[in-house]
Amino acid sequence: MSFIRPAVVLFILLTLLTGGLYPLLTTALGQWWFPQQANGSLLRIDGEVRGSSLIGQNFTAAGYFQGRPSAIAQTVDSPLASGGSNLAASNPALDKAIGERVEALRRANPDASPRVPVELVTTSASGLDNGLTPAAALWQVPRIAKARRLSAEQVTRLVNEATQKTAGQFSRPTCGKYTAAEYGAGCPEG
Repeated sequence: MSFIRPAVVLFILLTLLTGGLYPLLTTALGQWWFPQQANGSLLRIDGEVRGSSLIGQNFTAAGYFQGRPSAIAQTVDSPLASGGSNLAASNPALDKAIGERVEALRRANPDASPRVPVELVTTSASGLDNGLTPAAALWQVPRIAKARRLSAEQVTRLVNEATQKTAGQFSRPTCGKYTAAEYGAGCPEG
């Protein structure tokens, strides 16, 4: 019976340490060192929360960059909604869905190259991707420029300014989904 008391004391101490002190310490340090990220990286426009820079949103208006398709697009406003399409490469439903997406993108972007970037027609693992490769953003430039009454050069410049540089040989450059082109003056609702 002499082993019960040390086991109970150790259990209580470890519970307080790992269930109380450690979470409080990491939360406090996160708020101190990274307050924007610790609070969800919220995007505010005129004092109103309009989204998060960490979660892609389903924009359909012609003046917005359209991100990767989402298997959960109808519930993307919920931060708990996450998940891929779970379709195997051998599944005929995947081929059909990709074909439909390619045709829809070509109809919506008649002035763009007929070669649609693969990331615009395939879902991601999480369903919440918030960025695009520069190639996918640049492919949409003609449609966005036309909808916003800007030159293609102006929109291309905004894409280039919003492109985050790579962190090394194993990463790829990304263009933030929420660029100046989306939240500039005269931004249409959609």
